[in-house]
Amino acid sequence: MLPGSPEREQASEGRVEAAYRYLRNAILSNELPAGFQAAENEIAAQLGMSRTPVHEAMARLQEEGFVQILPRKGILVRALTPADLLEIYDVLIALEGAAAELLAAEADHALSSTLVELQASTDAMAEALADGDLDAWRAADERFHDALVAGCGNGRIQRMAATVAGQSHRARRLTLHLRPMPTNSAAEHQAIIDAIRSGDAAAAGEAARAHRRHARGQLVPILKRINFRQL
Repeated sequence: MLPGSPEREQASEGRVEAAYRYLRNAILSNELPAGFQAAENEIAAQLGMSRTPVHEAMARLQEEGFVQILPRKGILVRALTPADLLEIYDVLIALEGAAAELLAAEADHALSSTLVELQASTDAMAEALADGDLDAWRAADERFHDALVAGCGNGRIQRMAATVAGQSHRARRLTLHLRPMPTNSAAEHQAIIDAIRSGDAAAAGEAARAHRRHARGQLVPILKRINFRQL
């Protein structure tokens, strides 16, 4: 391949995405916990790639709030505070409410496929909860929220949600067993689905916002009560 050729650029983009996904997943799973610090060359060596794609991946993670790039020192995995979570949920409440409204206003085949995905995720949540499998419940819940935004057709909403959704997932994974059993979550999701299916944009938006407000109302007080200063 010649320098600057499309094949080389595509390969480079693939390495950046691979580094980004590896680091993001390691942070979400707490394999790289808050306070973890590593040099850029150490990460590149572990991934078996040059520093350039790792640097680009780190810049993307910094933009999303996962890490802080330290000059000549590499990255520092950032902690989340209750104040951070309040801000994150404020953004998600607005964005997911708008996404649900847009979906309810749609009437094409894209809506049908999104509704199938939303329903399947909600059914999986109910099944996982009945089995007492909170990890499976969490995974299905994340699929629902990702599908809600991905299916709305608004690229700007999708990009803005992507910058904060990961942080929300991270907090909820780390506090999954500290919160009450999410017995109402599937019903709240079903209310969103039903409003979208009926074409009621106002009801869909309000159901999505109420759902996220409820989640915020559960999570943040728990962190404050147990004096959890950071995640």
